[in-house]
Amino acid sequence: MDTRTGDREFSNGDFYSGEVKGLLPNGKGKYVWSDGTIYEGDWDEGKISGKGKLMWSSGAKYEGDFSGGYLHGFGTMTSPDESVYSGAWRMNVRHGLGRKEYCNSDLYDGSWKEGLQDGRGSYSWTNGNRYIGIWKNGKMCGRGVMRWANGDLFDGFWLNGFRHGSGVYKFADGCLYFGTWSRGLKDGKGVFYPAGTKYPSLKKWSRSLEYDDTGKFGLSRSSSINVEELRHLSTVTESLSVKSSASGTAKTSGRISNRFPDESWSNSDPPRDFTCYGPLSKSARFSGPGQSERQDKNRIVYEREYMQGVLIRETVTSSVDKSHKIRPPNLPKEVRPRTFMTFLKGEHNYYLMLNLQLGIRYTVGKITPVPRREVRASDFGKKARTVMFFPRDGSNFTPPHKSIDFSWKDYCPMVFRNLREMFKLDAAEYMMSICGDDGLTDFSSPGKSGSIFYLSHDDRFVIKTLKKSELQVLLRMLPRYYKHVGDHENTLITKFFGVHRITLKWGKKVRFVVMGNMFCTELKIHRRYDLKGSSQGRFTEKIKIQEKTTLKDLDLAYEFHMDKLLREALFKQIYLDCSFLESLQIIDYSLLLGLHFRAPGQLNDVLEPPNAISDQESVSSVDVGLTQELSIPPKGLLLVTHEPNSVNTAPGPHIRGSTLRAFSVGEQEVDLILPGTARLRVQLGVNMPAQAHHKLIEDKEESATIELFEVYDVVVYMGIIDILQEYNTKKKVEHKCKSLQYDPMTISVTEPATYSKRFVNFLHKVFPEER
Repeated sequence: MDTRTGDREFSNGDFYSGEVKGLLPNGKGKYVWSDGTIYEGDWDEGKISGKGKLMWSSGAKYEGDFSGGYLHGFGTMTSPDESVYSGAWRMNVRHGLGRKEYCNSDLYDGSWKEGLQDGRGSYSWTNGNRYIGIWKNGKMCGRGVMRWANGDLFDGFWLNGFRHGSGVYKFADGCLYFGTWSRGLKDGKGVFYPAGTKYPSLKKWSRSLEYDDTGKFGLSRSSSINVEELRHLSTVTESLSVKSSASGTAKTSGRISNRFPDESWSNSDPPRDFTCYGPLSKSARFSGPGQSERQDKNRIVYEREYMQGVLIRETVTSSVDKSHKIRPPNLPKEVRPRTFMTFLKGEHNYYLMLNLQLGIRYTVGKITPVPRREVRASDFGKKARTVMFFPRDGSNFTPPHKSIDFSWKDYCPMVFRNLREMFKLDAAEYMMSICGDDGLTDFSSPGKSGSIFYLSHDDRFVIKTLKKSELQVLLRMLPRYYKHVGDHENTLITKFFGVHRITLKWGKKVRFVVMGNMFCTELKIHRRYDLKGSSQGRFTEKIKIQEKTTLKDLDLAYEFHMDKLLREALFKQIYLDCSFLESLQIIDYSLLLGLHFRAPGQLNDVLEPPNAISDQESVSSVDVGLTQELSIPPKGLLLVTHEPNSVNTAPGPHIRGSTLRAFSVGEQEVDLILPGTARLRVQLGVNMPAQAHHKLIEDKEESATIELFEVYDVVVYMGIIDILQEYNTKKKVEHKCKSLQYDPMTISVTEPATYSKRFVNFLHKVFPEER
């Protein structure tokens, strides 16, 4: 059918003038709606597609690409308030690279997703402040640099618009603070370098952002928007569905619907999310008048520790101390040579992680549809194995993959399937947590086993490599372990979710166990301890202590006072678990202890005044304005009656037990309230409140340390780990007893109770009974 030119006026007052094909606009044409909205540009069989210009009666206008009746491709939108967006669109929504200049002259230049800033981008405020880095859902989230107009600069991690994680704050006068933040407040250990002090280079920190010590920014080649380049990058999809109302109404009534976005868009103004708060005040630099700027700055630095913005500890040291080496964020720690599986580096490590994900996905997918039944003795036997070969090109049973060929063995699949259900884990969530697109993170072992650890992307699961002897111990103990965790839902013993083996094409065998991460919590874990009840070699050299270092018995400088019923429940389960381990001839287990400290409640006046806005600034929440400041509550935490609808009762990878009762709340089930932070369900080993009393320990090396407080509210996390070391010969017992400073004559192969007795006695000192 030939295209012709014509005019058509509709009964409702709409008017079209231009090329038509049959009864439908096709080619160049102009459509005027009765409300004054005008489109002029390309048409394709009744659909607005191609290049065009759309003007609303309100004064808003768009010029650029259309497809299937949608703003789709590259275009420029000018709102009635004169804010301008120029960049990529997808179905009427900003999506891709683009630049927006707000009506107050704020400017965002970077990546968009579904109408919000998402990805790499730069936001400049009219007051001279600028953020450059990663965004998510319209908020600063990830690695980024904020530079204030006064010259202060923060380079580090953000979460929902707050500084959250490790970072470096560089003051305009040359002072520098390296440390960690939680929700906008300093939280954890850090080092303060006065102006003029020599500090480590920040180049390693800055590589991923292309930012250098001089303060120059360079987001990346893709983030500095070039309109002409973007036009070539933004291809217009011509095959959108005919469901658009523009074409639909044209075929029925002949009228084109005016349904494009207009000035009603809620984010045409610079959102309050991006109102940039001020930099740190001077009080964030110096803890008191006793510290004079006239000290020898070239030699003195300050090791500091904060809790929710409150300085609790400070040590004056020399700037030449190598223990202050700044570690760049997101870079894996250097892996030292190992005696166990030293090949797990680089490419081989990557292949192993892929193989793990493929194997676990296969295992869970295969066993889940099988009807649930009670386990039998044969489910624990040597024949209870599933073996599958995974060729790179795939097979009738396995998908193709990008790793190397490998064989997969799954041990006791029915047993672990039932354990996962017993621990109330959803099979789909388990598989997505470990096998999702975000992958696994590897980290080094805090112990001497030489094992490699992997962490799921959501921190819920830990995967540990096993020695053959450890695998054998686990399989031997599995029937009794299954019964123990079934009888005692509050057990503190490590929860196992699966045991697997990978055989690589050159014959190397790697064994793995999947466990729950005891420190999977929304709270920051300030201290980690591995406690065995021994003193021989149970300390950590100061130079080796980092933010997440797992400390040992002699490093523990606190004793913890708990509610009477909470403590009774704790030791009742410890006795049960230790008795179980005694029966298995195991003596080298540990209590893994994690502590979240709350800032001392009586210190409101120590915090920086609200008008300083220091660490509490945020550019994220519309609900949190300039006048709503974060503050330390009068009490660090509070026990209240349990309300199931007010807390998250979903089981986690380390959670299965019942809600605990507290004597202080009338022996009722309780929740833990952390004012301004969270309300948490109290369970054994999870979210347990206590008071940490600092023990006075004379240490000449620590004479420069100022401990500001003696008592802290803490939230305690704990579990019994390292239960796969079986000492079933006298020689092994004697060797281990010697290393633990025990008298081997007091322990026999048939009487491992001495270890558990000493272990429990030590814990009684750590968690003393109230008198």
